Amino acid sequence: MKQKTMARWLRAILVGAGLCGLGVYFVVFPALGRHIAAAAPEFSYCYWPWLLFIWGSGAPCYAAVALAWRIVTKIGRDRSFCMENARDLQRIAIAAAVDAAYFFIGNIVFLFLGMNHPGVVLGSMVIVFVGLAVAAIAAALSHLVRKAADLQEQSDLTI
Repeated sequence: MKQKTMARWLRAILVGAGLCGLGVYFVVFPALGRHIAAAAPEFSYCYWPWLLFIWGSGAPCYAAVALAWRIVTKIGRDRSFCMENARDLQRIAIAAAVDAAYFFIGNIVFLFLGMNHPGVVLGSMVIVFVGLAVAAIAAALSHLVRKAADLQEQSDLTI
């Protein structure tokens, strides 16, 4: 597959992921929160704190999408292995780790404030694990892209 074709597909995937995320964050989560508040009115005071917390967890995700867009742009220009991509992948790894830590700490704080259930905290560990897995994968890719960029630079200097 050509670089430009691959870049177009990757951009389409990023746009799709971004739109799906917007739908989940601004349609599904508020509707789910209203449903829970209606089913258990004694917890209706938790609606806005939880919704703001969930929206806050989306910020690092969209930062990662913006960084991925920059990487895809460089891939389209046939600059897949460059130091900028390695740095952007490292930033994505940091964003994923920060988001996982934010989600974990937020769930624990809400638990101690009486606005969370231990079962929800245990279930959220899946999300934390996925965030840490994304961080590890992005860090590994950053390392590999950095090594490939070094090799490409050495090769360019030899020719």
